[in-house]
Amino acid sequence: MNALESASTRPYLIRALYEWCTDNALTPYIAVLADDTVQVPREYVQNGEIVLNISFDATSGLKLGNEFVEFKARFGGVAREIIVPMDRVIAIYARENGQGMAFPVPVAKTSDDGVAPSDAEDAAVLESPEEGAARGGIQLVPSIGASDDEPSPEPPPPPARKRPSLKRIK
Repeated sequence: MNALESASTRPYLIRALYEWCTDNALTPYIAVLADDTVQVPREYVQNGEIVLNISFDATSGLKLGNEFVEFKARFGGVAREIIVPMDRVIAIYARENGQGMAFPVPVAKTSDDGVAPSDAEDAAVLESPEEGAARGGIQLVPSIGASDDEPSPEPPPPPARKRPSLKRIK
């Protein structure tokens, strides 16, 4: 079996990052290209994309298969069945810190040499949720060919406001 006949790496990477999120008490979100092949609530689609919380608490019957992401979830109090083909998942990341992975947006045609690009070649790592507005506030940083010699970007400053706390007065 050659590389063109092998299964896509996308479902395996999505399952791995989902497991990483849950193991670290983070909330896994997926960004989905919402076209006619996906079954999602259309009223929540913005700019042809929808972001879905796929955490254990937000879903029922989650199945991360090789072909589809399937689950039931409530939207505005109404239970909906969600079915997303794996090739329509364009990113998976943790809500709390934005770390995860982005995938190439699926295209109908192939490249000039007649070969479609592989998922692993075009994958990118999601880093800072505060920077960049290209993907809902998540900056895409290329993971392939990245140099370790380059300094990493400065982390964003902490939020200005603190969480409220109770103070006991005697």
